[in-house]
Amino acid sequence: MNDTPLYPVIRLYKGKDEAVRRFHPWIFSGAIEKGPEGLQAGDTVTVTDDKGNILGTGFCESESIAVKLLCFENRKVDEWLFLEKLKHAFEVRKSMRLIDNPHTNCYRLVHSEGDGLPGLIIDIYGHTAVVQAQTEGMALHIKEIVRALKLLPELGLQAIYNKSAEAMKRMGKEDAVLDGYLFGSRINELIIENDSLFHVDWENGQKTGFFIDQRDNRELVRQLSQGKTVLNAFGYTGGFSVTALKGGAKRVVTVDASGKAMEAAKANLELNGYSTEENPCITADMKDFVMKMDEGEFDLIVLDPPAFAKRHHDRHRGLQGYRFINAEAIKRIAKGGILFTFSCSQAVDKSTFQGIVTAAAIEAGRNVRILYQLSQPADHPINIFHPEGAYLKGLVLLVE
Repeated sequence: MNDTPLYPVIRLYKGKDEAVRRFHPWIFSGAIEKGPEGLQAGDTVTVTDDKGNILGTGFCESESIAVKLLCFENRKVDEWLFLEKLKHAFEVRKSMRLIDNPHTNCYRLVHSEGDGLPGLIIDIYGHTAVVQAQTEGMALHIKEIVRALKLLPELGLQAIYNKSAEAMKRMGKEDAVLDGYLFGSRINELIIENDSLFHVDWENGQKTGFFIDQRDNRELVRQLSQGKTVLNAFGYTGGFSVTALKGGAKRVVTVDASGKAMEAAKANLELNGYSTEENPCITADMKDFVMKMDEGEFDLIVLDPPAFAKRHHDRHRGLQGYRFINAEAIKRIAKGGILFTFSCSQAVDKSTFQGIVTAAAIEAGRNVRILYQLSQPADHPINIFHPEGAYLKGLVLLVE
């Protein structure tokens, strides 16, 4: 061996190390020739090739991805490793002018594989960091991650909230970690995104409380909304609604199946000075709502549904969901209308999504042109060696 492994060794079959040598951070179970008995999800391991050469250090997983690598070397996993990666992530966001930006005080500091920390999300809301471990390994190292965050004074953090319990529950590990403040306490401050104001409930809201990944796409909606009647479908807390009105929309209707989300959307509209009587927030199932829409009622529609296909085994059903909702929207949007349509399903790639929207346009029987192809913003970077990180896909369509 080149040196002594720091952790229990997982050895790969001959020829199964090619992806790792190309810096892909995932090791699938079928690539593993041998490993020690008794390893559990979350354990730290050293990965070697068939000859014992060390390829990297990572955490065991409980699904088909057996190991996710934190680094491609023999390295101790401690707060200093996390600090090194957090510093690098911070400098990247600083170069994007997201730090101390008077127009926007919310951004993603760590985007999982995109920042070399698979299974870890850290979103910044003003002076609060919301940490979400999506793997057992990250959940077991939350304390080291928090210590590393506190060693970055430029972040100006006054609170760190751990929101990992939901992800752990999905893995059957609900006792592994509890949500709560690991530093400081709740700060009641408004969140700013491109000069729009929002209340964000990271304690009870979906994901970390706000869909930061749509920041750039909301700005495009603002630019195209002048004088239009807008439908914000699957509207959650009204991000697209506020920005459409900022752009001069004549009227915005926000629809979501969650009554709590619609109450939050109302609060955000009012926070920015808009009437919720003139711009209603409606609690309804979007599939039912779209079927009852009058043709030509909306000039601009935003379809930003939850992941219809969270896993590959959900893919077929998810694709049918995307096709249905897009076909109905294309049928009913006003002539010359603009449709923003998105998929955040990692199991649905860009070409497949465009194909299903094309099928929806054929079903609707209208001429449709693509104006823009959209993705996630720069603070949700995609590791070029891990193309699976390109999860957010969007199309802006002109419907004639």
